[in-house]
Amino acid sequence: MNASEEPRAIEPGGLSSAAIKQCCAAVYDSDAVRLLLGGTLHPGGTALTERLGVMLNLGPRARVLDVAAGRGTSAFTLAMRFGCEVIGLDYSRRSVEAAKRDAAARGLSSTVSFCCGDTERLPFADGSFDAVVCECALCTFPDKRTATAEFARVLRAGGRVGLSDLTRQGLLPPELESLAAWIACIADAQPLAEYASLLAAAGFKIKTTEEHNGALIDFVNHIRTRLLVTEVMLGLNKLALPGFDIAMVKDFTQHALAVIKAGKLGYAIVTAAKEG
Repeated sequence: MNASEEPRAIEPGGLSSAAIKQCCAAVYDSDAVRLLLGGTLHPGGTALTERLGVMLNLGPRARVLDVAAGRGTSAFTLAMRFGCEVIGLDYSRRSVEAAKRDAAARGLSSTVSFCCGDTERLPFADGSFDAVVCECALCTFPDKRTATAEFARVLRAGGRVGLSDLTRQGLLPPELESLAAWIACIADAQPLAEYASLLAAAGFKIKTTEEHNGALIDFVNHIRTRLLVTEVMLGLNKLALPGFDIAMVKDFTQHALAVIKAGKLGYAIVTAAKEG
């Protein structure tokens, strides 16, 4: 890759870090996005979450922080599959309240809890956790170095972090460099080596990396299928989504799929251990 092709971080529309976080939280908590994703907020779904838990060697005595937990799907999966205690943190108060209600309904309130907070200022003491999980979210954080430093701070010595996220190679077309693309985890996705570099700079030693590009293709196709159903429902006036531009979303997913098939976007898991 030559210098002109290096991926670049962007600040869409000149928005502040806080504004980007608020946009991301609002979009992922919206009815339209939840309808399109169907409860699966990241490629690979619960199967890839379980894979990440295995790679982190989670067990009944582990205390786990799920960063950008949304409404708790991954937190519940980890707690039920591995018997660990999980605390889910999210920027959206609405998501946190919904996750708390779901935990109570599932009878998991004693092992899974949720709180509202900022990843760049985690509201936990040093060395509070055995593991940190962050799925398809680091790419949306405006200050990734601060976020990964916070992961390290709240982990005990030898604790592990597990990331799953979009990866990119080279420049993307203009259609995928917008604020919408940032929120969709695309515009500021990094090469796999850059995620490893961010973790190393925060004091981690890389343990494993795995590519799961097929999960990303399946995820986009899943969204495209749900878009077709949504379009039919809207046309029959069986569904109301005020302000939702279905033509724009269809165009966006078409561009994204083309870039994925061209090898410029992928999906990967990275695990690392805190040194010291």
